[in-house]
Amino acid sequence: MIEIRWHGRGGQGVVTASYLLARAAIAEGKHAQHFPEFGPERRGAPVVAYTRIDDEPIEIHCGIYTPDIVVVIDPTLLVNVEAILGGLKEGGKVVVNSSSPRAEFMERAREKRAKVFYVDAYRIAMDVFKRALYNTPMLGALVKASGVVNLNSVVEAVKERFGGELADRNIEAIRKAYEGVREA
Repeated sequence: MIEIRWHGRGGQGVVTASYLLARAAIAEGKHAQHFPEFGPERRGAPVVAYTRIDDEPIEIHCGIYTPDIVVVIDPTLLVNVEAILGGLKEGGKVVVNSSSPRAEFMERAREKRAKVFYVDAYRIAMDVFKRALYNTPMLGALVKASGVVNLNSVVEAVKERFGGELADRNIEAIRKAYEGVREA
């Protein structure tokens, strides 16, 4: 089973990104769960979402405390290193929205023997959407960094969810991040 924890802020599409990943996995014949964790949060407040993917039915129904992968959609959250890396399995992967991950973050990630991948989702979002919509670029980066699902499955999930020009722009952002993600 692959367990993924997503970090972002309310209104940035963290829950949507988790949903799209789960839909892509289901389209590939896998079993998936996706769910958010938030209380009375408002737009801009930190939000966490979770995705589980497995070849077998998923019997557990709780939060993810020891993720295999952590995705950080909002780069301002990287200052809280403990919250981001907390519980990450040794040797896990972290996919961050950054043009260059900070030294302190990288040092803590190395302590966990984590592989860190980064992509400038801000630049991609501004090029494609003309505003800071990071969720689908980060989904593309995650797919490339992890191989947890096929890129074409994600593209189909986006077409199913959005349709039309909105789907086309999201697919463009996903592909740019997929091609642009780098391992630190």
